[in-house]
Amino acid sequence: MQFTNNNFMNLQNRVDLLQKLNAYITGDDDNWKIVKSRATAQNAWFTPEFIELSLHNISSFFLDMKHIMLWADHYHLDDNIGGKNVGIVMAGNIPLVGFHDFLCVFLSGHKQTIKLSSKDDVLLKHLAEKMIEWDERCRDRIVFADMLKGCDAYIATGSNNSARYFEQYFSRYPNIIRRNRTSAAILTGNETADELEKLADDIHQYFGLGCRNVTKILVPQNYDFVPLLNAFNKYKYFEEHHKFKNNYDYQLSLALLNNKFYMTNGSTLLIENEGLFSPISQLHYSFYTDGAAAMEQLKANADVQCIVGNMATPFGKAQQPGLFDYADGVDTMAFLLSL
Repeated sequence: MQFTNNNFMNLQNRVDLLQKLNAYITGDDDNWKIVKSRATAQNAWFTPEFIELSLHNISSFFLDMKHIMLWADHYHLDDNIGGKNVGIVMAGNIPLVGFHDFLCVFLSGHKQTIKLSSKDDVLLKHLAEKMIEWDERCRDRIVFADMLKGCDAYIATGSNNSARYFEQYFSRYPNIIRRNRTSAAILTGNETADELEKLADDIHQYFGLGCRNVTKILVPQNYDFVPLLNAFNKYKYFEEHHKFKNNYDYQLSLALLNNKFYMTNGSTLLIENEGLFSPISQLHYSFYTDGAAAMEQLKANADVQCIVGNMATPFGKAQQPGLFDYADGVDTMAFLLSL
């Protein structure tokens, strides 16, 4: 790919700045350490472990130079600067969950005005400030606001309830509106101990709060749950996290009061339930008789973000989306380039 000079911030400038950002987020700058600690203090779900996990995945799968170059080539990105102001409403369920949208708009060359979630308003704001510090031309390309008004297009992520309001507010403009989604896994009963441990990651990372977290498993009749519960012991330390423990105690109490059959390793509940969405500390399961049919049903379900299993996303990879893994299957970059 050949880049040419431009009076403004050309594509090479933007790529170079992202590489500088990549080095920063994986570095040990003292100020960055303080910012990460502040994010943890503000939101107890944002433990140092899971902030570092998010940063590692962003660095490895979003900001790696070869991935960026393939992405830019695919969309034939060039030095043209987008003339639109894109409003972004970001969620706050896991650390830097809105980074992919931020990256799409920045690399496409459009301006972005971002409304951060109060649950995650520390990390991205600091990273944007660093980018402005490194290149003053970013100042009017990355803006944060409490209210989004006067934008040319909108990308909004939230709950099913908030999506109704987004549709009302943003319907007159080009938009991408995302709703509640979750992920599921199909097991055969022949999984290795290593695969089950990786599935435990897919379920428990970020305390299960992400749309790519597995909240439902489908298993064959007569499935042996003991190896799976043993694999969950990797995250048994969650019982020391007060917010998670409060959720576990509450869900366990409900199961006991309603005389529901449950299984547990002491920190994660397994309950038979046809529903895809399970509460924090609980995993739903149901049985299937035809694995291929079960897979097709999941693929057809609009609430499913990611399917984990031997014939789908590999175990342990649910929280490692690439640049082309767009939320809800809507191509954000193509949307931006069409404005």
